Amino acid sequence: MTKHLILATAIATASATFTTVQAAEPECPPLLNHEFTKLNSADSVNLCQQFQGQVLLVVNTASQCGFTPQYEGLETLYQTYKDQGFAVIGFPSNDFFQDRGNEENTAKVCYLDYGVTFPMMNRSAVRGSDANPVFKQLTNDSGITPKWNFYKYLVDRNGKVLTVFASTTKPNDPKLTQSIEQLLTQAQ
Repeated sequence: MTKHLILATAIATASATFTTVQAAEPECPPLLNHEFTKLNSADSVNLCQQFQGQVLLVVNTASQCGFTPQYEGLETLYQTYKDQGFAVIGFPSNDFFQDRGNEENTAKVCYLDYGVTFPMMNRSAVRGSDANPVFKQLTNDSGITPKWNFYKYLVDRNGKVLTVFASTTKPNDPKLTQSIEQLLTQAQ
């Protein structure tokens, strides 16, 4: 009888330990289960490792667009909320023929002209069959394909798209900032 009690206790302890380990390692949401090269760099970013559990604003950008000055507002959002579990992720694209030149030129506009410090990925397609996997997932989840540059997809801590803001919505728009603040106050 004592042997059975010891064995049962050992099994219960092992099960509790296994359950704890499983809970500590949540599954990566499909949206973040990708790796990208940073803009004009050989360095790569594993989106799941870097952004899992954060509120995200994923934006398709362009360096020579009428909305390009939104980089300033996006940087302000990033600086305002980054310590609360928020990140802006930029995906430069030439899908609308507004990101002319090469990645070096795009990087100059982002980093030197606008002082961007939020993560910028390498230039890629954001719509159609060539769209990068993040934008394919964003489009699939939201039902909204970017119609122009600077579409903003607000993603909750679980990797689910909450809402999409068109190019005309400025980064300091109260609807956008209130939505970010609401998501940041929600528990994971």
